Amino acid sequence: MFLIGFPLLVLPFAAYNLVAFLLPSVEWKSEVARARMPSGTDWVLTAGDLLIAVAIFILFVEMLKTRRLIGRTVTDHILSIILLVVIGAEFLEVDKAATGTFFLLVVVSFVDVVGGFTARRHVGSSAQVGA
Repeated sequence: MFLIGFPLLVLPFAAYNLVAFLLPSVEWKSEVARARMPSGTDWVLTAGDLLIAVAIFILFVEMLKTRRLIGRTVTDHILSIILLVVIGAEFLEVDKAATGTFFLLVVVSFVDVVGGFTARRHVGSSAQVGA
């Protein structure tokens, strides 16, 4: 599959930037859905919440990709590190990225990078023990 060497977490960051820069009237705090809970209170799903949920699902897919022992996973991991550096810089330097939603996307990217290091080390050490 050709997506193995591509960090899928680029997608939520691209979506954030498209909305933030091309649709300035749209806010991440805008309501997407509302549901009445059994407790009697209303639960409101915002656009930012939805983007974070999608990013967490993509993080799960990225973690599954890390388990593959293919040379392209090294490329994927290097690209994930570059993505983290770029979005970290964007968070610090760009005023439209200084939001809670974007910060949580940075955290998701950080977990992806650290999880990639951990999984590669774990897979490599267990392969040596079994040999």
